[in-house]
Amino acid sequence: MPRFASFDKRNYRTVPSREGYSLWAATYEGTIKHDMDIRLLEELQSVAWNNVKRCADLGCGTGRTAAWLATKGVRLIDGVDTTPEMLERARARNLFASLHRADVSNTGLPGATYDLVMTCLVDEHLTKVGPLYAEAARIAEEGGVFVLVGFHPFFIMATGMPTHFKASNGEPVAIETHVHLFSDHVKAAFAAGWQLGELREQLIDDRWIKIKPSWAAYRDVPISFACVWRR
Repeated sequence: MPRFASFDKRNYRTVPSREGYSLWAATYEGTIKHDMDIRLLEELQSVAWNNVKRCADLGCGTGRTAAWLATKGVRLIDGVDTTPEMLERARARNLFASLHRADVSNTGLPGATYDLVMTCLVDEHLTKVGPLYAEAARIAEEGGVFVLVGFHPFFIMATGMPTHFKASNGEPVAIETHVHLFSDHVKAAFAAGWQLGELREQLIDDRWIKIKPSWAAYRDVPISFACVWRR
């Protein structure tokens, strides 16, 4: 697995994910761009969202993904996150059937229960993706679907940019970032019994550059991806 340090061009102070998201929670909703993940979810063709009986949202954060799922007719969502400050904001949405403070690779959720498992913008903070795919397989029912949206590894390598935010004093702070190649995802998924059903990638285009003009230098670089895995 490539080391992010080999590509880092920002050299920001770096903190572990739990600490980073606890600091970022208060401003997260105002800084994360919906185009990063929601735009890709909208493009997926192979998931019948309105037929979902129960969903596990692993790394649910403030509940952004759950809010989108609710607009698609998903009613029962159990959320998991390691950061209390993010869970507090998720709870305020009144969207979740339950919320759990736990690691995405060891959720404590019941096995063979969910016909949909979701993970959005989480994998780059994991040292390995194998345990995540294994846990998703454990809690998914037979025939279940695992949808994973991630920060594109090529974007991380090409730009040398980690996940980061501005602290209350204006200092840019990076959250520990790892590079997982698509081959890492495929190997981990296959080992857990998943088969790839759909893959989408999003490029930096005019829409992105309008939002972030400084990213014009990254035009046509892929920024995020979405996989649909099936058992």
